[in-house]
Amino acid sequence: MTYDYDLFVIGAGSGGLASSKRAASYGAKVAIAENDLVGGTCVIRGCVPKKLMVYASTFSHLYEDAVGYGWSPVESSFDWEKLVTTVDTEVRRLSKLHISFLEKAGVELISGYAKFIDAHTVEVGDKKYTAAKILIAVGGEAHRVDIPGIEHAITSREIFLIKEQPKRLAIWGGGYIGVEFACIMNGLGSQVTQIIRRDLILNDFDGELRTNVQEGMVKHGINFVTGSSIAQIEKTPEGLKLTLSGESEETLTVDALLCATGRSPNLEKLGLENAGVETDQGAIAVTKDSRTSQPHIFAVGDCTNRINLTPIAIAEGRAFADTEFGNNPRAISYENVPSAVFSQPEAATVGLSEEQAKAKFPESIKCYTGKFRPMFHSLTGADEKTFVKLVVETNTDQVLGVHMVGKDAGEIIQGMAIAVNMGATKKDFDVTIGIHPSTAEEFVTLR
Repeated sequence: MTYDYDLFVIGAGSGGLASSKRAASYGAKVAIAENDLVGGTCVIRGCVPKKLMVYASTFSHLYEDAVGYGWSPVESSFDWEKLVTTVDTEVRRLSKLHISFLEKAGVELISGYAKFIDAHTVEVGDKKYTAAKILIAVGGEAHRVDIPGIEHAITSREIFLIKEQPKRLAIWGGGYIGVEFACIMNGLGSQVTQIIRRDLILNDFDGELRTNVQEGMVKHGINFVTGSSIAQIEKTPEGLKLTLSGESEETLTVDALLCATGRSPNLEKLGLENAGVETDQGAIAVTKDSRTSQPHIFAVGDCTNRINLTPIAIAEGRAFADTEFGNNPRAISYENVPSAVFSQPEAATVGLSEEQAKAKFPESIKCYTGKFRPMFHSLTGADEKTFVKLVVETNTDQVLGVHMVGKDAGEIIQGMAIAVNMGATKKDFDVTIGIHPSTAEEFVTLR
């Protein structure tokens, strides 16, 4: 049978863009469909605009810190409208840049929401397209908890575009999105209350990392309501009235509520049933090589709910294209994937947490930790601490995990990830000469 395309990609986010361009480089005829701005969550409402807002939020601290170094106090003001406008302009610039990359690669961009008609046919608007292979890369979407009044809450999709900065902001959820936005908005001058179900934020991260990040956030003025949830939201003349449940049953009135209670694969209206594509717990079920229950249909990125990170989606997309069109069969590894939380203080990690390591090696785990005031704050007077940690398996001396809380944690842990992936031992760390004075040198001086 003759098809319109060798590959049809649904979704022009990180995974879809990477796979389509790579497949086209091998000579495949490729089309990609997108219903939104090209770039996906990362470019439009995730990594990129969030990091720009992180940068913006740090200046309030820097103005204060500069006084300790002899600079005169600064009476500054912040323009929310200017920030969100310039961030949106940059997002749209990057989206157009990605469109130009597709054009240069020879990938046809089709605007609209694609849905399956059958296993080889998709429909976009009033047109139908057939393909020998189809890749699903539709990402995820913010999840709203079904409670009375939830329509009054915003998600990470809307927070970048709200017209007026909320003076009083509640954030519901203790994952990395909730944590990052709590720090962003606090740094920009909002009064932030974070409502979490557990005692600590960042579930599944190393326990000491979680504790140190939360302690740092409290020092910066963020209020935590722990062991609690929201039962009801009511819009009143004074603002949004939140009725809490759990350990706290008080009411809280705020100007805005950010619902950061999780994300779900964005599979609605995709028509997977028409193509015979199976799902598992709300995500597309795939094999190690990203193949679905249909041998010619594949899926990568957040819609598969493996590890929901932009670099993972990109790596999965490229591995798929190499395997199916480049005569280079391969799959990516999900072990020792580094990640960062751009909170204040920043956190980053690679490998096993202490808890995970002890579950795997109950009798042979030793942890090396350090906690200290970073040199930058020796003159500012700020009560800031940096935390570093190595998790070591004593029988082999192998470093199984590296964790850090503090300035530039993401930059430092990226390098540490290479060592962990190569199987570096504690002795390898010990014999490495440190760069002095630096925070990174602490990892090679822990005893």
